Amino acid sequence: DLGQAGVTPLVMPNAQFYRIDTALITPSVDVGSWKLRVHGVVDHEVSLTYADLAELPLIEQYVTISCVSNEVGGNLVGNAKWTGVKLRDVLAMAGVQAGATQLVGRSVDGWTAGMPTAWVMDPAREPMIALRMNDQVLPRNHGYPARLIVPGLYGYVSATKWLGELELTTLEAFDGYWVPLGWSKLGPILTQSRIDTPRGGQQVPAGRVPVAGIAWAPDRGVTKV
Repeated sequence: DLGQAGVTPLVMPNAQFYRIDTALITPSVDVGSWKLRVHGVVDHEVSLTYADLAELPLIEQYVTISCVSNEVGGNLVGNAKWTGVKLRDVLAMAGVQAGATQLVGRSVDGWTAGMPTAWVMDPAREPMIALRMNDQVLPRNHGYPARLIVPGLYGYVSATKWLGELELTTLEAFDGYWVPLGWSKLGPILTQSRIDTPRGGQQVPAGRVPVAGIAWAPDRGVTKV
């Protein structure tokens, strides 16, 4: 019952959507000079402008993303409607070679996230380069002009904001930002749930009290709780 008072909305508004990144100052990108570079273990390097991306076939999908640091009952999770281009379409332009086992997303400020190429190429999910969020131009603090959305992976290995480069390499050749700091190189999002109401510490009257919340398993779905 999504109408139950106190339950998180199915689609989280942009202004309320959680934000986790390492940027002390949110990057301000000049979209006129911005380009996305695709290079590494590919047939040929590709460079795309924002206009180039926007001219590609666009897709829309609702994807829930979550931070690996989200505690039980925490709010570092959100569902949004993302609009952009299929990541595999962009990679196909460069021609991914068989030896490329890792895709690295690099932000304009140098932050990196690496994910298995096999996860990206699996037709069971649709990774994308998002240009819009909930029918609005991607907000600056959520990665304008473009960011990666990879269903089923925690953000620390996938969700590169302020995207500037896509590099194809091997899993052994490169470690993303968080891996040398002790985090796992593989980051599939776990199935989790949260009680939204009653809130922790809230006093409730005697009798029947509605208990409601949300559950998520981004690339698998939830059948029941």
